[in-house]
Amino acid sequence: MNSRALLLYSSEPDRSHPAPLPDVIPGWQWAIATTSVSAHHQIHHHNIQVGVIHLASDMPVPFEQLETLTASHPQIEWVVAAPADVLTSIDVGRFIAHTCFDYHTLPADLDRLALTLGHAWGRAQMRERCRDTTRPGQFGMVGESLPMQRLYANLEKISNSDAPVLVQGESGTGKELVARAIHRHSARAQQPYIAVNCGAIPVNLIQSELFGYEKGAFTGANQRKIGLIESANGGTVFLDEIGDLPFESQVMLLRFLQEHCIERVGGHTPINVDVRVIAATHVNLELAVAARSFREDLFYRLNVLRVTVPPLRERLDDVDLLADWCFEVFSSEKNAHVQGFSLRAKQAMSRYGWPGNVRELINRVRRAMVMSENRLITAEDLLLDGPILEATSGASLGQARDQVERDLIEHTLQVNKQNITETARQLGLSRSTLYRLINKLELKQ
Repeated sequence: MNSRALLLYSSEPDRSHPAPLPDVIPGWQWAIATTSVSAHHQIHHHNIQVGVIHLASDMPVPFEQLETLTASHPQIEWVVAAPADVLTSIDVGRFIAHTCFDYHTLPADLDRLALTLGHAWGRAQMRERCRDTTRPGQFGMVGESLPMQRLYANLEKISNSDAPVLVQGESGTGKELVARAIHRHSARAQQPYIAVNCGAIPVNLIQSELFGYEKGAFTGANQRKIGLIESANGGTVFLDEIGDLPFESQVMLLRFLQEHCIERVGGHTPINVDVRVIAATHVNLELAVAARSFREDLFYRLNVLRVTVPPLRERLDDVDLLADWCFEVFSSEKNAHVQGFSLRAKQAMSRYGWPGNVRELINRVRRAMVMSENRLITAEDLLLDGPILEATSGASLGQARDQVERDLIEHTLQVNKQNITETARQLGLSRSTLYRLINKLELKQ
């Protein structure tokens, strides 16, 4: 079928084509479906961008099937065609208001129906063009601002090398996303990528987790275990939050970087390991070295190639793209009536300082998509109304970041009934990092 294919989903299963609708509308080709299974089949095999849902007077409305169908294919503009008595139903009206582009009263007025379908197709085309601008761009990241262009240029060079990389940036900027991008665009892309959260491993387990152990090395070691670094052999190991690695454990990592070999706990045979090391931290390691909380020799081993991920406040031009991308990615979670962002919401997002960076933006947008009672998300839905904008503009960066982190953590803890594991998962943090923030912000549990 051509690009003007039209899906007709009918609640009359015994008819191949519902009588009240015309068999032919100039410029359109019909694809008929009388079950949800056949509807999904037609959509997947044809370039369907407009769907007509035919509701008959003498048939119950299959709301559950309709909601599943429309939610599964948000790219389609839906038009309900039904007799006047069906359209007077409050439930049908609610479904149309929350889900559909328009409706048409039967019996069919061919000219008016053709006009309605043409407008729906035009809106679908416009939605598709807008979606193209929100898809991840270079290296799978969203952003076209000058700071991101500089980041892309650096990643292009770094990916072609095999030297260690140090990724620096504030919490929530997407350091692991950068590490994965480097791996995917390197010669090691087909080999393992192992991520290690250095701040989440208990001190007494760091050596055995990183390097593995031999059977009988200690009580409970009933069989040999391959460590995380050895598991990444041939590929890349990502050492996240390297700045949180205890000082006394750093010498073990330094020896591995110098000699490119390891020894399992309880073993005595050096094992050569070929891995590329990417480390990331939100800590200023130069200051940590000066404070003697991070080894200087380890810092220089890691800091061969350095890339800094810009905070969101330095690339506010990307906020619209990021918000639209987030809305598309989490569209399955939103209330059916929520269709996008209001102009004032977009303006509020572009003026806000985003101390929590991209992670904060994602959390705010996801919350608004679920909680908003409006068709278009407002600044209030995003909790970005006047007071918070004034507070963040009048406070220091550190104070603003602490306030945002406090609000987000308190809200998420409350939603999850103080469940630390689930709260950490939703915030994209390790349990140890969440505990550190709770203590730092003096939050009550």
